[in-house]
Amino acid sequence: MMGGLVILWTDALVFLLLSVSIAFGIYAAGKEHLRGPWRLVVRSRMGVSTLVILSFYVTVGLLDSIHFEPAYSTDQPADGQVQSTEVVSLFDRLVQPLRDRQEKTYSAPLATHLYAKENMEQPDGTVIRDYPRLQYGGAHLADPERDWAADITRLSLIGLVKGLVVSFVSANILFALLGGRRRGGYAEAAREVLRGKSEIPWRTVLVTLTLLLMVLFWAIELSSRYHLLGTDKVGEDVFYQALKSIRTGLLIGTLTTLVMLPAAILLGIMAGYFRGWIDDLIQYTYTTLNSIPGVLLIAAAILMLQIYMSNHADEFNSLVERADLRLLFLCIILGVTSWTGLCRLLRGEAMKLREVDYVQAAVAFGVGHFQIILRHILPNVLHIVMITVVLDFSGLVLAEAVLSYVNIGVDPTMNSWGNMINSARLEMAREPVVWWSLLAAMIFMFTLVLSANLFSDVVRDAFDPRLRSSR
Repeated sequence: MMGGLVILWTDALVFLLLSVSIAFGIYAAGKEHLRGPWRLVVRSRMGVSTLVILSFYVTVGLLDSIHFEPAYSTDQPADGQVQSTEVVSLFDRLVQPLRDRQEKTYSAPLATHLYAKENMEQPDGTVIRDYPRLQYGGAHLADPERDWAADITRLSLIGLVKGLVVSFVSANILFALLGGRRRGGYAEAAREVLRGKSEIPWRTVLVTLTLLLMVLFWAIELSSRYHLLGTDKVGEDVFYQALKSIRTGLLIGTLTTLVMLPAAILLGIMAGYFRGWIDDLIQYTYTTLNSIPGVLLIAAAILMLQIYMSNHADEFNSLVERADLRLLFLCIILGVTSWTGLCRLLRGEAMKLREVDYVQAAVAFGVGHFQIILRHILPNVLHIVMITVVLDFSGLVLAEAVLSYVNIGVDPTMNSWGNMINSARLEMAREPVVWWSLLAAMIFMFTLVLSANLFSDVVRDAFDPRLRSSR
């Protein structure tokens, strides 16, 4: 049962960022200089294809950002329930079997036995050394050696068929929605989409969505009976860990942006517009900050936070809150060390815009500096902000993996691709080699970073004034 809602610091910032994004979307819809580039993005096959993949990651991240304390039933007649100190997310509840089915130790992907031999006592009292059966993986098979291949094939086919059915239903819903606004109706909309003649490349959207749904339902079917990507040293499902790490990767990439943008935009525009001693002071600030190695600042901040949490352990009700505070602190430090590049770009652009005719005319008519910045400077630098944000996202996701690898990243108890890679460093030295934790982290991180990079290329081209004018 669901208990009381728990709002972590990062949860609040996630939904604040979501609200800001929606508000910006509404604002951009009324401004042609912002609506036009986004129109080019959604008309790009690469743009809509990567957007579908990124939407899957964002959906998992949002579901994993709704936390609550589960209520457990008790035998006491007073109230019948007691609140737990454990904090779980809505995503945890949706994938509860993956979370609960914990084995003894390592097992390979889709295996039915443990990865290493153990001493096993037989009913007659003799002891043999063999691979023990898993408690959950393939437990439904009476004879794993005989039935395993057929069962994997059967579950794979069921998952692929379910994915095709759901994608077929989704396509028909899309045809009906598009047909409701056209003279030809459903048939004409379906014909236009399937031939690839629609203004928005809906055919590319449907192909990408179909492949994504087939992989998703294939993974759901297999993970319901097996450990799809194996288990780690303590028997936890690696597929569950990889999915849980999505939120951490997204938070590093987005919350750092939320911390970075205000300082970069405000100081960059002020330095370029006012110039003089204000420009000198801001330049001195970010030049000094750039001269300090970012890794040293991050390491010092994390160490100070660890000392604080050790001395004030009573302020944290659960390990999740401790890990969340460290993640928030890491985002703040990354934001503090990464705003200087955007600030320098905005300074140069503001210097150029300050000399254009309409800004000079506004100054001559006595318009206030704040109003000039808000109406004339800021709208004309938003394309630079947008390009920088989408380009920096993938770099920040990779930064989390590197920082966790050197033990100054997120808390070790928090699921992240960096922690998975860090633990795999020792597992690769085992005999036999445990390779699936590293592979799982690399697959999920590679897909997110590649999609973000391709999407950022489309956004950059769409917001580039020279390319827009050529089109």
